[in-house]
Order: sequence, then structure tokens, then C-alpha cells
Amino acid sequence: VELQKPSLNQRTSVLTSIRPVEMSLNKHRIPIRDVGLILSLEGFKAKKQQSDHGASQGAEQSPHSDASAPSRRSKSVFTPLEQQVIQLKQQHKDALLAVECGYKYRFFGEDAEIAAKELNIVCHLDHNFMTCSIPTHRLFVHVRRLVSHGHKVGVVKQTETSAIKASGANKNALFTRQLSALYTKSTLVGEDVNPVCSLGEVEEGSCDDVVSDPPDSYLLCISENWDKLGKQLTIGLVAVQPSTGDVLLDCFPDSLSRAELEGRILKVNPVEILVPSDLSDHTHRLLQSIASASVQADDRVRVEKRDSAQFEFASAMNTVTEFYCHTQDTGSRSLSSVASLESAVICCLGPLIQYLREFNLERVLSFRRLSCELEGMKLSATTLRNLEILTNQTDGGVKGSLLWVLDHTRTSFGRRLLRKWVSQPLTDPQSIRDRQDAVQEILESDSVTLSSIRSLLSHLPDLERGICSIYHKKCSTQEFYLITSSLSRLGLELQALLPAIQSQLSSLLLQTLLLDTPDLLCPAHNFLKVLNEKAAKSGDKTELFSDLSSFPVLQERRQQIQTVLNDIQDHRKDIRLALRAPTLDYTTVSGQEFLIEVKNSMSSVVPPDWVKISSTKAVSRYHSPFLVEQYRKLLQLREQLQLDCQREWTNFLHQFGEHYHTMKRAISHLATMDCLFSLAAVAKQGDYCRPEICENERQIVIRDGRHPAIDLLMGEHNQYVPNHTDLQVSRRTMIVTGPNMGGKSSYIRQVALVCVMAQMGSYVPASEAQLGILDGIHTRMGASDNIYKGRSTFMEELTEASEIIARATERSLVILDELGRGTSTHDGIAIAYATLEYFIRDVKALTLFVTHYPPLCELERVYPQHVANYHMAFLLNEPDIATDTEDGEVQPEFITFLYQLTEGAAGRSYGLNVARLADIPDPILHTAARKARELESTVNARRKAVTQRLEKWA
Repeated sequence: VELQKPSLNQRTSVLTSIRPVEMSLNKHRIPIRDVGLILSLEGFKAKKQQSDHGASQGAEQSPHSDASAPSRRSKSVFTPLEQQVIQLKQQHKDALLAVECGYKYRFFGEDAEIAAKELNIVCHLDHNFMTCSIPTHRLFVHVRRLVSHGHKVGVVKQTETSAIKASGANKNALFTRQLSALYTKSTLVGEDVNPVCSLGEVEEGSCDDVVSDPPDSYLLCISENWDKLGKQLTIGLVAVQPSTGDVLLDCFPDSLSRAELEGRILKVNPVEILVPSDLSDHTHRLLQSIASASVQADDRVRVEKRDSAQFEFASAMNTVTEFYCHTQDTGSRSLSSVASLESAVICCLGPLIQYLREFNLERVLSFRRLSCELEGMKLSATTLRNLEILTNQTDGGVKGSLLWVLDHTRTSFGRRLLRKWVSQPLTDPQSIRDRQDAVQEILESDSVTLSSIRSLLSHLPDLERGICSIYHKKCSTQEFYLITSSLSRLGLELQALLPAIQSQLSSLLLQTLLLDTPDLLCPAHNFLKVLNEKAAKSGDKTELFSDLSSFPVLQERRQQIQTVLNDIQDHRKDIRLALRAPTLDYTTVSGQEFLIEVKNSMSSVVPPDWVKISSTKAVSRYHSPFLVEQYRKLLQLREQLQLDCQREWTNFLHQFGEHYHTMKRAISHLATMDCLFSLAAVAKQGDYCRPEICENERQIVIRDGRHPAIDLLMGEHNQYVPNHTDLQVSRRTMIVTGPNMGGKSSYIRQVALVCVMAQMGSYVPASEAQLGILDGIHTRMGASDNIYKGRSTFMEELTEASEIIARATERSLVILDELGRGTSTHDGIAIAYATLEYFIRDVKALTLFVTHYPPLCELERVYPQHVANYHMAFLLNEPDIATDTEDGEVQPEFITFLYQLTEGAAGRSYGLNVARLADIPDPILHTAARKARELESTVNARRKAVTQRLEKWA
């Protein structure tokens, strides 16, 4: 069958040619991929008959010659439900629609094929559409699975109830349905997708099939503004986490490499990015490389392109003005303060407001925390990767990273805050000391109070996401009860500990966090008192409120229902008289109430106007005319009560939302406490010390420093070899040489990681440390190309070096590992020498420079006050030194690594030893050793000749 796409006013496809093949549509499951290309079984038959009839008369007939035929049949081609689905799909073309149909949610057409593939369920043809279905009680599981694979999912619900519909004018029409919610990776907020599993269920593993939320679920919006006169690119950035209420702003200049943008994306770690349709190629390639960084589809960043007109300043400003003029939330930003933001930020806010309106989550942008938090020590994307601060470089997991070492948190909100601390170390000395004081007190105090507070943080739900779900008025009664009961319990228990906190704790930070929290949590007590615990846990909103004095509408509706029930009960007297059965009572069968059950042998006494509802061989069940009317009225009142309860529930959530900001502050205090307890746990695990912060000094002095992750991974049996570091204003550059695999890269990483840990307030793996405040750490390490950005290995290397040259200051730590190795030896040495000399002479940053180029060590003689040569010590095994054997073969060297930093430069890199360790065949090693001897002899001869000439001229 070949189908031709119809004109817009035709709803059926036209049969252009038919092959006489016997086939079943149901058997072959022909997919319907376009709402305009739908052909019903009747359409097949009608068109085939029409074609056969025309052929028998020998007359050629155009498929479009009878335009009226399709339009006459269009009413019968689609079922009413299918017509409804077509209209909904035209309004939401980019979403997979899950349509509520009784006790199932159904997908139709191409949506069904995609959903069936992702969910591994059966898809089949039903009338004109391919369809598949999921049960209503499993909606949250399947929506999360679809969203995790990058899809936008819409939930379409029935907006009418059966009893109310039966009494209306359109009682014979289809149930009205409309989109109730949209979900993407960053907008998983709502009753449909936030099931509340009890702790017992989680421990038993019964919630394993639920796709869990990522630690952060930021939605990031990016705008670009190119200044043609100044030839400067300015990037605006707004990151919002609808599930927690965090909002971050930033505006910064960037280069072609998009290094600044990449660094911020890695810190924010968004799950979804919003960009204009005319995004620049450089940014597009960056987002491609980030989105493809994960091999698993559910880990990939979702990128959505929007109309570029929304990102224009005039359009965005209109949206922002209109939004903030109507924002009445307590604690929200005023329009004047928002309008004073940079134009690039406004160009992000406008599209973001429009996007979040589709999900009914735009209130998140009225939060008081509409401020830039991307401040503190500068850690670029390259630095975050090279130092393995958030993830390891092996498989992209957390294990082996600095975050893995430091994370001993017990709450979800504490874990999120610790990630911010790790990626944004402090630069304010007093704030660092406050954290150090708190960690020290937790570490050294024997107070039972701190142990009690630590235990309070165990087994808590995600309070931060919970109160945000309440604020959006999207939470279930179960979630509301779980969150408010947890908040209330925390408030009461902390209140009981206040006297001990005041008398036993000396840390100012700890006192500030703990003394304020009970008062901030007070509103939770009042909201919890109103609720009926049993009804809240079961989700019964009709019995939810224990005291209806504050809910007059519900009181009146309940009285109406009770009046009808009383009338029905009083009607039993008339029934008993009519049937002459003084003890007869109503029965309920299959949910049908108030049935009058009569034995079939007594059916002659049943009044003729009674309505038979059901029957068996023995009995028949009836409703009298009075019961028919009253039962219909009762069902309408009950459904009306449910609607009233839903309205009152929404108002109740709104009242709780008025206390959102105070609750958020209290949870922020608890998260900070969790992070401080975590840092104290880290300090206990080994020989860690409290670093001394020297705010007016530029120095890094570390005694017996260790790499925190390697030290932990190796454990007690394989002790990591500690090393000293001494970088100061006078001697600010260390050139580190030594054999391959000797530990050079691990050493320079450990110095940087110790600095990061110190400035976030943590103890450090060393016996002693005095550190100045660094404004940033800049690294260039490793060798890798970037195919998405179109850069070779050497180009990537020099681009990173260029970024460091542009951004490093004298208060920075610069780490350059083997700069110049991506090109020929002479060019590489020249670039490395010139770059290092520039940092020594002009930038004056604290610098660690690892190299295999011996000529660079000569800089110690050129700048003796500022440069020192070091190497990683090793033992050269004498019997295996390369010597000529009897058969003329040259043996490669064999060395033993000591991993100890020692003064002085290493003359060679002993790469053939690594080749031996890599099991390179012996013939190759012997040839390489002989060639290395020849090249070394040639170089030495040239150096000797040059030296002799210089001596002669002298």
C-alpha cells in the first residue's frame, strides 16, 4: 500500500495503488507516524471498492477527484478519543503524551512506538493508532524512565468525574481531557513523579525500579552577546533548580575556546540546557562535547533550542517586567533590582520564565536567592577535570575524586551543599577560619549534644526538595505529611537541646546555625496539627483535615451529604412496609450501595416501578425510585466534596508556601551542619592537620603532604610516600623532572588538592601546612584531543596554556605538566622555555612545572632567587645499566622508583624502563637502547664542541 499525504482539510490518506496481497493490519502493526497520514479499516475497504469499481468501468479517476468523499467520511474515520488525541498532539508536538483512559494511561501513534521501545512494553494497532498503555499507579515509574532518556513527557488527565458529568448537559459526550503536567529532566516536580517510599521500603529494595533523581537537577539557560566594535563576546547565564529553589546568575566575557562557560557548566552540572536557535558554532560544539561525554543515555545533558526572538533583549525585558510586576511572594526580588541586572542575564531570564510557565514552575524565579554564587577560588573546567575534584578521569564516576574523599554526609541536601563547597572554595580568610573552628570543635569535643545532632540528620527525607514541591503546590498528602512531620520533629528535638548548645559549644558558626533553627521550623508544628495522620498517609483528601472549623465549605458539603444519607436511612421504613420485612437492611455489592435484596420467590411483592440493578439465581437486587434519585444526588455530592477538598488542599499548600523562605533557611543550616560533620569525619581518618591560613602571605608550605584520594585508595598497608613543598614569594617556581611513572603528576596534583581542601575549611593530609589565600588554580596536564571542537592534541595543549596566561595572577597557583610535548622537540622546548620564563618574570604566580626537557632546568641559573630544580628520586640498578654485551647488544636500563621529591634536576627520563614494564618485546628494547646511546653521544659531542669554542673565544 502506498500512501499519499493529503491536503490540510482532509483527514484520511488516499489510496494510490493497491497490490492484491492478503494482509492483516493488526498482524503487521502498521505504525501511524503522522496525524495527517491515518487510514482506518473502513477507509481501506471504501477506497479499494472505489478503485475496483473504477477499473471495471475502464475509466481513469484521480485520487483527488472526489474531494467530498473523504470529508463525508471524516466523522467516521476517527473515534472521538482519537480526535481528542489529535487535537492535544497538535498543541504539544514536542512531548510524549500519556493520556488517562480509565485505569490506564495510553500513548498513541509515534508516541506509543517511542514509549514502547524505551519502556520495553507491547505496542499494537487499535483502530487508527498504534498504542501502548501503563497502569495509573505505575505512572511515576514510567514517566521517570522516559524523562531520564531525554524525552519531554506530558500527562493528560480526565477533568470530569462520572457522576457530575451524568447530571450535565453533555452526559453523552466524551470525557474532557487536558494537559495537567509536563516533565523533563530538570522539572521532575509533582505528585505524579514524586512517590514517597518509606524507609522500610527503601531498605527492602522495593523501590529499585524508580529512577532516582540526580544530586543536582539544574536547568541552565545561556545567552550570547557579540560586541562588534569591541570584538568581545559576553555570555549570560541563569541556572535554576526547580526541585530545590536554587537560582544562580552570572555574566562574563569569554573567548573562542569557551573555557569560562565550560568551567561554569561543570560546576553547575545541569541536566538540561536552554539555548537560542541561532547559537554560535563554538558554543554548539562545546555543548555537543558535554552532552556526549557520558555513554549512558540517562546521564546525558538534554539540550533544548528555543526561538531566538525570545532571547532578544526587548522581548526578554518585556517578559521579565510583566512577571516581576505581578509577583507578590514574601521575600521575592523587586522589579527594580531585577531590572538592574546585566542585559545578558535579562536575555536568559525572559526565555527561562516562558519555559518554566509551561511546567507551572515559574514561581521559582521569584526566590530571594536570585544571586550569583559562582564566586570564590577560580577553578576552570580543565582544572576540575585534571585534579579530579568532582569526578575521576577513568570512568567519570565519583570514586577516586576529591568529592568522594570528603563526602561523609547523611542527607541529600547536605550532599548538594558539599559539592558546592568543593567546586567553589572560599577566598575570605575569616569564613575559612569559622569553618575550621567548627570542624575542630566537632573533632575534639566529647559533648553528647553534637552526637545527638549528628544522629538527627540520619534517615531524613530530602527536605529541600520536599518544601519546594509544596511551594509549587504539586506535592501529595503523603509527601506533605512526611516533610512536615520531619521538620516538626527536628524543631522540637533541637529546641530541647538549646540549653546544652548554649553552654557547651564555643564555635560561633555552630551556635549561629543551631540556635536559630528551632524558631525557623516553628510553622511546621501548626500545619501538622491540622492534619489527620491516617488520611494523610493514605492520600484521602476528604478526611484530611481533623478540624473543619477553618474550612466552612467542607463543613457545608459534609452536612449536605449527611442529610442525603439520613433520608436514605429513613427510607428503609417505607421499604420494610412495602416488602413486609421488618428487619430488612441495605446491602452493598461490587461497590453499588443501598441495594434492596429480595428472594426471587418473593419477586411478586416488589413494586413495579422499582429498578432491578442485578440478580443471581436466588435473589434480585433493586433500587426504589426514591433511592435512584437520592443515590444519584449522593454520588454528585461526594464528587463535589472531592473537588472542594482539592481546592482547600491547594489553598492549604499556598499557606505553607508563605513560610517557604524561613523553612529554606532552616534546611540550609542543617545542610551546613551536615557538611561540617562530614569534614570532621575526614579529619579523623588519618594524619590530617589544621592548615594555618596566612591571608597576607603568598606561600604554600606543606610538610609531609599526601594525595588525599590515592592515600585513601591505597589504605594502610601501602602507605603513600609523603613529600614536602616550599613555594614562597622569593622562590615561587619549582621545575620538577625525573623518570616516567616516578610520581611527578601525583605530586603536583596533591599540592593543588591540599590548597583546595584548606580553602574550603577542611583539614588536610599533611603533618603541617601554612597556606596563603589563592584566587585560583590553573592547570595544564595530560594529552588529549577534542574532536567536537576540532582541535588536535597540540592545539588543545596550547589553548589551555593560553587561557592560563590570560587569567593567572600573582595570587594564583599555576601547574604546567609537560608543556610542548605535542610537537617536535625543538619547538616544544622553545614554547615550554618561553612560557615558563613568562610566568617567572611577568606573572609571578606560584608555579609547579613538570618537564622532560633538560634545557628548561637552566632557568635556575638565570633566575636563581625565584627558581629551584627538583626531581623524583629513583635507584638505578648498576648491573642493568646500558652496556655493550659480547654480542654487541645494548641493554636498556632498569630503575626503582622512590617517589621522593629531591633537590636537583634529573639528567634523563628513563623511558625505556617504562617500555620494559609495558612488556615491549626485547628485540625492540635492544634496538631502542642502541639508538638512544647513539643520539645521546651525538648530542654530547655537539655540546662539547660548543663548549670548546666558547672557551677559545673567552
